[in-house]
Amino acid sequence: MTTHITGHTTISYAVDGGVAAIVLDRPGASNALNRELKEELLAALTRAGSDPAVRAVTLTASGRNFCVGQDLAEHVAGLRADPAHAMNTVAEHYNPIVLALTAIEVPVVVGINGACVGAGLGIALAADIRVAARGAKFGTAFCGIGLASDSGLSASLPRLVGRGRATGLLLLGDTIDADTAHAWGVVHRVVPDADLAAETAALAGRLAAGPTAAFKAVKQLLAGNAGAELGDVLDREAEAQRRLGASIDHSTAVEAFVAKQRPTFVGR
Repeated sequence: MTTHITGHTTISYAVDGGVAAIVLDRPGASNALNRELKEELLAALTRAGSDPAVRAVTLTASGRNFCVGQDLAEHVAGLRADPAHAMNTVAEHYNPIVLALTAIEVPVVVGINGACVGAGLGIALAADIRVAARGAKFGTAFCGIGLASDSGLSASLPRLVGRGRATGLLLLGDTIDADTAHAWGVVHRVVPDADLAAETAALAGRLAAGPTAAFKAVKQLLAGNAGAELGDVLDREAEAQRRLGASIDHSTAVEAFVAKQRPTFVGR
């Protein structure tokens, strides 16, 4: 089944084979985040997260770049017209986007091409798995325009690369290439530019066919156990294993393993 969100001009959305494919679609502006794109992206993420037929999500971009962050032309206009409220977009748009993305219970795979900077990087880091094209570049960009960070970068970036590297990336504003991003743990896989779309779709398809109830539990444990006391971690894991141990996916997978067969997962 394939569906589309009608009336959207900066986001493409389709569901097929249990995978919701969300595409940033302002290629002429390098997918810079103007108000329209931010609102449409939030709507798409919310829709994907609430659709029981969706078992995995992909977030990709059309054109040469994944996302260059905030649309600065729109931002400058806002500063000139109403400087006291120009930064309201962080609370009104970026925060809800990141929260909606992290609230999606099923796996989210991001395919990154070209530039991925600023809020674009923050959005990418809020997903679960990142695949980068060989030509991708990553940067923070905020201090270069006199800002700090948003879109969760002050938490997500040091978790992935360590505080020292995160501090350098934020303060210096340097960009890193795809191989460095892979070595530092920013992305999970680097592929030739021409293979990015196929690799991203294949990973999402693999996840959509997997034990999505277990995947949901993994995401919940990772989110809830960050910085938690060991006793709480063990209790949460025990509860998750108890619940999943009674699932259809677990019993059929164990039987399939004993019979040397490939299991079929139904997500419950």
